[in-house]
Amino acid sequence: MNMDIVTSVTALRERLQREPNNVFVPTMGNLHEGHIDLIRIGKPKAACTVVSIFVNRLQFGPKEDFERYPRTFQNDCEKLRSAGVDVVFAPDEKEIYPEPQTFAVEPSDLQHILDGEFRPGHFRGVATVVLKLFNMVMPHAAIFGKKDYQQYLVLRDMVRQFALPVEIIPAETVRAADGLALSSRNGYLSQAERAEAPRLYALLRDARDKIANGERNFQRIELEAMALLAQNGWVPQYVTVRGRADLQAPEAQGRELVVLAAAYLGKTRLIDNVEVTL
Repeated sequence: MNMDIVTSVTALRERLQREPNNVFVPTMGNLHEGHIDLIRIGKPKAACTVVSIFVNRLQFGPKEDFERYPRTFQNDCEKLRSAGVDVVFAPDEKEIYPEPQTFAVEPSDLQHILDGEFRPGHFRGVATVVLKLFNMVMPHAAIFGKKDYQQYLVLRDMVRQFALPVEIIPAETVRAADGLALSSRNGYLSQAERAEAPRLYALLRDARDKIANGERNFQRIELEAMALLAQNGWVPQYVTVRGRADLQAPEAQGRELVVLAAAYLGKTRLIDNVEVTL
């Protein structure tokens, strides 16, 4: 199958002019089965499937792994070709940011809680680059994984509030056989850390089961999970039960909840979540 690789916005727009519509999967490369699943979900939704590969400096904090983030372009392209992708957009920084990005998308207060509290500026960087990419690709639908639950909500709300003509389609988290959510950052784990890593999902499932069985002391669930992580060598940042719609504390009448967690295992920060309906 013919897959076009374009590196400039001009070439991208020329190539997409021939298409009646397109579905878009933005990535930072270093692709795994979770990304391929997003493509599988997207493909039936449009004539043309576009995947971008761009490591976005704006969403990395000063002490985060921008320089060290794995760049595996040839390998990524082989996977995308096998998955039946039509267009790969692989710009460099100059193409996306030809001048310093002084205009930015300022997300709602959602950007300051949970991941936003520990990664200030992260969601501003994500929302700004995604808006730019939407303006370049002009997709009618875009697929985002629910593993990054807060990111999915920020982008869903951005699209709604700016009346962008893009349908945001969430995709369920893809997991390894032992339950670990697939992530590019899993490659940083040592062998011993990789064996320990599934504990995060096990704890989230345990919390979900307690809630489903009637436990309503969410704080106890959260503290117990945090303590268990710490006992097993993790450095937890949060385990928390929130309302699914806005990630605020669950309201008495709210039935759609999500349990979210972020924790360091060694030097690697892992995030995960599970949904639960009362």
